Parts: sequence; C-alpha cells; structure tokens
Amino acid sequence: MGNRLSKIYTRTGDKGTTGLGDGTRVEKDHIRIEAIGTVDELNSIIGMILSNSIPEEIATALNKIQHHLFDLGGELSMPEYTSLDENYITYLENTLDSINADLPALKEFILPTGGHATSSCHLARTVCRRAERRVFTLAKDEKINAYSLQYLNRLSDLLFVAARVLARHENGSEVLWQPYQDK
Repeated sequence: MGNRLSKIYTRTGDKGTTGLGDGTRVEKDHIRIEAIGTVDELNSIIGMILSNSIPEEIATALNKIQHHLFDLGGELSMPEYTSLDENYITYLENTLDSINADLPALKEFILPTGGHATSSCHLARTVCRRAERRVFTLAKDEKINAYSLQYLNRLSDLLFVAARVLARHENGSEVLWQPYQDK
C-alpha cells in the first residue's frame, strides 16, 4: 500500500493537481478523482448511518462495507492495483439475501424518507449509484477491476433493502409513493 502521510498539508495540490497512489499526478477534476471522491463521500454517509442506534445485523454489515470501500478507494487511486474479488460480491449478496428475507414484497414505490438512519441510508444509496456511474465512466477510458462496478451495483441494492429494514426499526413502516391527484 502507498505511503502514509505524517504531514497533512503538502502544498503539492495548490495548482489543481493531486497525486495518485502510484505517484502520478492528475488534475483534481479527472474522472478518476471524481470516482475516488464519490466513494469517499459514500463511506462518510455510511458513517452517518452507523452513528444511529440501528439493528446489529445492519451495523455489522455497514462496518464491513466501510472497510470494503477503503479497499475500492485504494484500487481507484492506484491504477493496475486490485483488491476486490468475487468474495466481496458474494458477501454483499449473502448479506442482502439475509436482511431481505423477512421483508414483505414491494407492491408500490417507497419514498426516500423516514428517520435519520433511514433517510441517510437512502442518501447513501443514491451516492452509491453516482459512484457506480463515475467508475463506469472511468472504465470507458482506463482499465479498472470489473468487480468494482459489480460491487457498487450490489451495494446500492443492499442499501435500498437496508433502508427498508431501518424504516421499520425507526418508524414501524415505510412511506409509500402515491401518485399526485389534483382534486
């Protein structure tokens, strides 16, 4: 893994570039930096969810996912480096199946609302989708680990189901979408 910083400010980015883990420099608005930043944003929102009183199964999963997202950030910051593999995808799928098992089938769309943890989980889901789009855009021009896209795709599904669990935990139910009817 790359060098650890003992001095936080380096002044090397003052002119609009930033260093990747392999030492190369890119502009701060490079799609790779956008992808890394969005994964970091997602990880921070998951931290917000974890700051609430939530079911242990969800907390355990989200804590592990935060570590996974650091692994993904490492991949994105060091071209040619890979960390994610099929085990990361399997973990998400198994966790998703487990937390979805006791939920009722969806017959309506649900609104991204509820208590703090529920709303934060919906926000995490949307940021995860944005991270997936950024990584997909990066993959058009540069080689990336295919598991990165799969991971983000499964993670957004898991966050959706986790929000459903959290809605029941915080409020007892979800808020169902109702088409607007002008009366």
